[in-house]
Amino acid sequence: MFLHALQEHFGFISKDAVEWTASKLGLQPINVHELVTFYPMFRQEPLGRHQIKVCRTLSCALAGAHQVRTFFCKRVGLDPHKHGPQTTSDGHYTVEFVECLASCGTAPVVMVNETFHEQVTVEKAEQILAGCRAT
Repeated sequence: MFLHALQEHFGFISKDAVEWTASKLGLQPINVHELVTFYPMFRQEPLGRHQIKVCRTLSCALAGAHQVRTFFCKRVGLDPHKHGPQTTSDGHYTVEFVECLASCGTAPVVMVNETFHEQVTVEKAEQILAGCRAT
């Protein structure tokens, strides 16, 4: 709960936050670092203003999620072959694969920040990015 609160406040958990947390809890920094690096909900780097999460589980993968993620990555200047979340150097976009977004019947699905998009094609992905640019 404590790490979640730090991440919510700062946007990610920095090395300083790990060390501070460890000192407050009477632990070694490695003990906190292990938690931060093990659980995927914790971030060690700031996220982009627009967080694009592409579901990669079976239904979405079969419906074209890999092509959609590749499109997003190429369109915003990220490496589509790199694993894990990637953030553009200007801090506008973070693109990542995520596990199930719980809408297998409308695959592939994408979340941009808190907005849910269903049956995302490359054309629809272009519209999603246009909406991000407008905000």
